[in-house]
Amino acid sequence: MAGGFEATEIDAAGDEWKVRRITGSSSTKTYRCPGCDHEIRPATPHVVAWPIEAVDQRRHWHTPCWQARSRRSVRGGRPVQGRRVSGR
Repeated sequence: MAGGFEATEIDAAGDEWKVRRITGSSSTKTYRCPGCDHEIRPATPHVVAWPIEAVDQRRHWHTPCWQARSRRSVRGGRPVQGRRVSGR
């Protein structure tokens, strides 16, 4: 996955996450954000995050939804482009 800066973040529960910030120009597909259950349209800058040892749990989030994840519940769980979106 190209087009972004990757870092490691630790959440309030002490869990480590790999976080990649995706630029609008590198975003070419539609994804569903697990934070709000709305689509992330192509060309929209956003965040891809996954637990440090579970890349298969990688999910695409709107940047504000990722930043607010500790204050809200995960919504939805509907498949988008063949991928099931769910919380951690």
